[in-house]
Amino acid sequence: MLGDVLLITENHKRAAKQLISHLDNLSGNKIILAIGGESGSGKTEIAHEVARNLKIRKTPAKVMHIDNYYQTSPTDRTPWRKEHGLESIGYTEYDWDLINRNINEFRNDEERVKLPCIDLLTDQEDLIITSFKGLKYLIIEGLYAIQAEADLKVLIDLTYHETKKAQFTRGKEPTNEYRWQVLQREHEVIQSLRSRADLFVTKEFSVAPAPRQSNS
Repeated sequence: MLGDVLLITENHKRAAKQLISHLDNLSGNKIILAIGGESGSGKTEIAHEVARNLKIRKTPAKVMHIDNYYQTSPTDRTPWRKEHGLESIGYTEYDWDLINRNINEFRNDEERVKLPCIDLLTDQEDLIITSFKGLKYLIIEGLYAIQAEADLKVLIDLTYHETKKAQFTRGKEPTNEYRWQVLQREHEVIQSLRSRADLFVTKEFSVAPAPRQSNS
């Protein structure tokens, strides 16, 4: 997203380095890392730090901000949600056909790829023309990123209650009563995706394996 505000801390840097050590355990010429979590939890910051460290290692990564893929424009989203109810909020709001097309273009090492990009300063829906040629890593980050097909799926285990300060500081969206209702709904949807995660970033920003699912 253009105009996004990053608040990178030592916690984000530490978590990013731990995630890279997990990426090193994966094989393949094309590797996708998905980082999901609630608003203000540090998804974009950690994704940036992972990409920055991979660039230093001469294996640059492309970051794909999945929140650019909403089917409604930023100006239409709140009216649409109010019309359809809070239960309409979730990963079904994304254009998954386009997401999967861009993922396949990465897997196929394609050039001249079109990616959507929301300009947060103007609410315009822009297009970026880029290339996946020769890139080993794609980092997908956003609220419901772990719903995407990826080789390593990471969920940041912080709730919107715990990230209020970051949300106020970043000021990406108005903080009114309806916004808190939206955050609660997003929280419910993201928690429903927990079983898809391979790794969790804990409240202390340590990276831990997801607990094994019980068969009982």
